[in-house]
Amino acid sequence: MSTVAKLPGSKQCAYSIGQLGWSILINIVNLQLVYFYIPPADSGLKSFIPQVVFLVVLNTLTLLAASGRLFDAITDPWIANLSDNWKSDKGRRIPFLKAGAFPAALFCVLIFIPISQDAGWINVAWLFLTQIMFYLFLTVYVTPYFALIPELGHTSNEKLNLSTWISITYALGIVIASQVPVFAGIFETILGISDPVRLTQIAIAFVAFLALLCMLVPVIFIDEKKYCRNVPSDVPLMEAVKRTFKNKNFVYYVVADFSYFMGLTIMMTGLLYYITVLLALPSSMMAVLLPLMVVTSFLFYPIVNILAKKVGKKILIIISFLFMSLVFLMNYFLGNLPIANDIQAYLLIIFYGVPLSFVSILPNAVLADIAEHDALKSGVKQEGMYFAARTLMQKFGQTFGVLVFAMLTSLGKDPGDDLGIRLSGLVGFILCAAAGIYFTKYNEKKLLNEIENMKKKEIARIMCE
Repeated sequence: MSTVAKLPGSKQCAYSIGQLGWSILINIVNLQLVYFYIPPADSGLKSFIPQVVFLVVLNTLTLLAASGRLFDAITDPWIANLSDNWKSDKGRRIPFLKAGAFPAALFCVLIFIPISQDAGWINVAWLFLTQIMFYLFLTVYVTPYFALIPELGHTSNEKLNLSTWISITYALGIVIASQVPVFAGIFETILGISDPVRLTQIAIAFVAFLALLCMLVPVIFIDEKKYCRNVPSDVPLMEAVKRTFKNKNFVYYVVADFSYFMGLTIMMTGLLYYITVLLALPSSMMAVLLPLMVVTSFLFYPIVNILAKKVGKKILIIISFLFMSLVFLMNYFLGNLPIANDIQAYLLIIFYGVPLSFVSILPNAVLADIAEHDALKSGVKQEGMYFAARTLMQKFGQTFGVLVFAMLTSLGKDPGDDLGIRLSGLVGFILCAAAGIYFTKYNEKKLLNEIENMKKKEIARIMCE
């Protein structure tokens, strides 16, 4: 086992800024795509794609968004295998970050620049193409980026610290991406442009440029050869995928993660409905509630880090899943509780922000432990494949979550006819509770002890030589 330098705090910061960059990009798409292409009547925007409905509940944009995520999921193992097997003077991961940053930012902008000014099918084709290219190059960046966690963090605590840093920058990315309307207002004043479509496009381009600069920070400031043990894998793609899913610890992890992300997506997709339909509050409340959620989550980050080192990550994740399932169940009763509706909204977001702080940090650290354990035990270093397989299942969960919510809306999504919206809370409760129960199968204590023993044996072997 060759000696590598410990990653200093300044480099941990540089690494986490890369997450800030890609978080901005993905959340621009998450927050703006539906609003831009299916705008409210009073927004000043116009429809650029035909509003055709399939199978009663699925519109054109829903199918486009789902196809983009599914393509993204499928490319994850391929990019991971390329990264695991890559041989270069700059390492296995940094070259991919460098290659993916600019195209990802470019196609993020192009998604919002339709070819035709009319609602035509050429814009559907353009949106499909730009989404595919955006997700492809984002995967080129993100999958190797996550694979660096077990390589830059040489102990369980170091991996936990990295996971904490990137959780903070991911949340900040949501906040920055949500400021697109604010930047549009600034550019309206500076440039004297009144067209809301052009202003939105300019604002998105500006924020995407900031994201690009952030994504290049780890490329410039982290020397992968200095801080990582670079041992390229020669395992073919399909064999690597099979190896990953044969790992029992990983299966326990990824099934729970899939169930959680499906429930989480239902919750986030339905949040605006919970506020406006169930609680009869204005949509402008979201501008207050989302920052409150992020702040609440931030306040618990130090507690997460301390508790994880004292009691372990597994038990905290299980408790968080179960607590979050109760928060989702609360959605079923919103508007019918014996307290003011605005208080219900604030309580929902605060209760949600607490477990979110735990599940934003700890799962990445757990997966890094699983990947390191497999590398030490088998001698095959395929960290990229583990994170890609996790992302694959995560994106399947997100896609199914969107589709399930869309189907539930057919049972009622309007004031006085809201059964489908309420049932989404019940489905989220079941999925998140199942995630917590299933994750009890993961044996964290045994895995960490085996990692420590294998490291000691390897060090002793090297010293004898």
